[in-house]
Amino acid sequence: MKNKKTPPARRKPDRSSFYLWFDTEFTTLDLDRARPLQAALLITDARLRRVLPAAEDVRLTIRLPSGAHVSPWSREHLRDLLRDCRSPLAVDVAEADRRLAALVDRVAGRPLADESRRPVLAGNSVHADWRIAQRFFPRFSARLNYRHLDVTALKLQWRARRDADERDEFVKEDRALIQRLFPEAVFSGELRHDAYYDVQASIAELAFYRRRLCRKGLFAAD
Repeated sequence: MKNKKTPPARRKPDRSSFYLWFDTEFTTLDLDRARPLQAALLITDARLRRVLPAAEDVRLTIRLPSGAHVSPWSREHLRDLLRDCRSPLAVDVAEADRRLAALVDRVAGRPLADESRRPVLAGNSVHADWRIAQRFFPRFSARLNYRHLDVTALKLQWRARRDADERDEFVKEDRALIQRLFPEAVFSGELRHDAYYDVQASIAELAFYRRRLCRKGLFAAD
């Protein structure tokens, strides 16, 4: 009687192939004094496809303590958001941290000891959001890869290399362009200075640069 071959073990997905698209709005550009006003998290795979429906995304207004420092620019340009941060709509930073961490765990499981195998934080100028996360969202921060995917780096390369045709530029405010590049985008009226809008725009912007800067076929669609 022939021995039956043991089927090969199914490989677990590489958690570092998940991109954690994260953005915050905060009170001041002085990151040592800044406090979060909004936090948004949307998770994709490396091909920029959602891994969960949009209803599962984290999109929060953060409660602002009385007496917190707010820059003059923020007081002028973020009036509606600041009002919401002082309303019952807002959650405290501990609750925001819990929800952010829970979403990562739902997709990637509990954090691994090997940081290089954790999901990658992604966004535009994401170092600033990472600084905010480290200060206010420790549970979420403990689930992050030490590597970051900063779309701004590709933006700088594109602007340095493209020809004189300035029409071929990613326009963050162009919803039709974002929808074309990231068909799973969901809009609900917000545009400027909205963390959830910004994470979706960053996904679309990465798709924009991939098509122009990367070798043909490297990120071929399925």
